[in-house]
Amino acid sequence: MSQPVFRFAPSPNGQLHLGHAYSALLNEKLASEAGGRLLLRIEDTDISRCRPEFTRANLQDLQWLGLSWQDPVRIQSQHFPVYEKALQTLWDTGYVYPCFCSRKEASRDALETSDPDGQLQYGGTCRDLPKQEAEHRIQNGEQHGWRLKTDGSPAHPWGDVIIAKPKTGSWYHIAVTVDDALQEITHVVRGQDLEAATCIHQLLQAHLKLPTPHYHHHKLIADDAGQKLSKSLKSKSLATLRDEGVTPQSIRETLGFG
Repeated sequence: MSQPVFRFAPSPNGQLHLGHAYSALLNEKLASEAGGRLLLRIEDTDISRCRPEFTRANLQDLQWLGLSWQDPVRIQSQHFPVYEKALQTLWDTGYVYPCFCSRKEASRDALETSDPDGQLQYGGTCRDLPKQEAEHRIQNGEQHGWRLKTDGSPAHPWGDVIIAKPKTGSWYHIAVTVDDALQEITHVVRGQDLEAATCIHQLLQAHLKLPTPHYHHHKLIADDAGQKLSKSLKSKSLATLRDEGVTPQSIRETLGFG
């Protein structure tokens, strides 16, 4: 039986907070208890939001927290050709299609049903474009994203979700799926806010003939008002806590890892 492999995979689009610390420490704990390895991956394919200075700050926070991981750290922005190859495979096999709709156009033609995020599902305007026409529009430089065909699959609650945006470098769903396989991840431990996306990843794994890890979605850490900690809400960061004199040990104890 192969050794269990866990991973912690932050996106460097802001500073880490206690919610990230909980997820990282839980992965470390479960990996240790299983006699496995913990890997660190920087998910920075969204070049419109991710910044190298956040990557450096995130690594500093994790080191300060005392987290241990096995090198090398995988930096996703260094591996775009790998994700492009996977996308090409999906395009060749008919599982994805390019979508040329603007956000306004996609909203106008949306279905009445909503996805798990509460957004109206895409109505499929570009779904049946002849492949030759779609390729011609791509070659002419027309802006587009790539949608996953989900009819009749467990991912259907999402509708035909966008899985890649070449212009912005946003490849989250494909990059996560491909990297979990390349890094031989056996256990994906992440927050409940990502649980609904698991069916998308499992569908991509099936289409790309990749193994499916075990999934566990843990509780989310909330603030005093009961809202989950979030970068967008400017929740207090680990760096701020460090500057205030909070110690790594006290954080571990507060989060139940003392």
